Amino acid sequence: MTQLIGIDFGTTNSVLAKLETDGSVTTTRYAVGSREVDTFRTVLCFWNEHEKGRSRLCHAAGPYAVENYLNDPTDSRLIMSMKTYLAQHSFSRTNIFGKIFTLEDMIASFLDGLFQGEKPEAHIVAGRPVRFAGDLADDAFGESRLRASFAQAGYPQIDVALEPEAAGYRFARTLTEPATVLVGDFGGGTSDFSVIRFDPRNSRGVKPLGYSGVGIAGDTFDYRIIDNVVSPLLGKGDTYSVMGTDLPVPPEYFSGFARWHRLSLMKAPRTLRAIEEVAAASHNPDKLRMLVRLIEDELGYQLYQTVSAVKAELSRSETATLRFAHGDLAIERTIARHEFEAWIAPDLARMSASVDQALAAAGLRPDEIDRVFLTGGTSFVPAVRGLFETRFGAERVSGGGEFVSVAEGLALIGRDRAENGLLALA
Repeated sequence: MTQLIGIDFGTTNSVLAKLETDGSVTTTRYAVGSREVDTFRTVLCFWNEHEKGRSRLCHAAGPYAVENYLNDPTDSRLIMSMKTYLAQHSFSRTNIFGKIFTLEDMIASFLDGLFQGEKPEAHIVAGRPVRFAGDLADDAFGESRLRASFAQAGYPQIDVALEPEAAGYRFARTLTEPATVLVGDFGGGTSDFSVIRFDPRNSRGVKPLGYSGVGIAGDTFDYRIIDNVVSPLLGKGDTYSVMGTDLPVPPEYFSGFARWHRLSLMKAPRTLRAIEEVAAASHNPDKLRMLVRLIEDELGYQLYQTVSAVKAELSRSETATLRFAHGDLAIERTIARHEFEAWIAPDLARMSASVDQALAAAGLRPDEIDRVFLTGGTSFVPAVRGLFETRFGAERVSGGGEFVSVAEGLALIGRDRAENGLLALA
């Protein structure tokens, strides 16, 4: 029997959800170290293996890509944010260690990893954004390349549904009458806001009214903690002397913390020598030498994991303590929630402006929104939820399935389409 699968191919994380025979939905779980997770990092890692004088190009996807990259970042190529290029005519292919890969090639390789090498007999409902990323995005082109990527992975016939529709699908099924819903979908790298009209009386009763998005979400909030707590301990804001003149330590040394893998790009001998030269003339040389140690020992990923846990704790408690130790570097700093909220205040303002854009695109006022549904890990941040409760009223705001709602919704959409004769299952 053909299985029905929903796939949320995300910019930062992806999720695979299966419709079971009893009508329930389960998400595929992946072993990461000693734990299992149901989100699969949307990354690929390529590297060469040399054996008997021959070189063989290898790759891994998801958390296994991260693991391989951390083992040898200098001689690996990490591919991230593939989804952002789908609707861009300017990007079609890239050279990886002498071999040409199209975007469809890379996404197909990633999908193989998402399926863990299996090829189930399945009908797939894949999600797509209302508007693809990029200033010159061609949405029709983006969807065609998404379909072509699945076809290349061995699934030539897929259905496509809107991600915000899927994100709010379980919630929408609880509606008893038509409603205009603002869906906030918070990923790792982006936050998307969609105004949708749901009509539970009509099998095709989903109408997108307005959309907006902003490149701010969980990863940005992690960076704010690093920038305010960690970077000053590594020399940010310090000075060094050149011929008796004090100059600021170059701020670009710390911009690598914006994304964890960028620290690896600083491991070039020339960059490390430049930092050491500044450290030798610095008033606090030990701080910059700690930065060098952090880069040389490839600690960016571990640091981000620690910071992400602190951010999650601040969603539950008024304070959280960041503890990170490696060699001579020892950080122990208690962070109050009000400090964190001050650091992310400019980001919240941009989120609020993006919500305004979605409402304007829909031609609606806040009081014309019947319900607000929030999903994604960043929706747990109290200041984020408060942004919506203040504007729309706490009684209209709800959430659920924060990490898997899109994929589960896609599987349920497939089921309902099949039941209504709108999906042809083999």
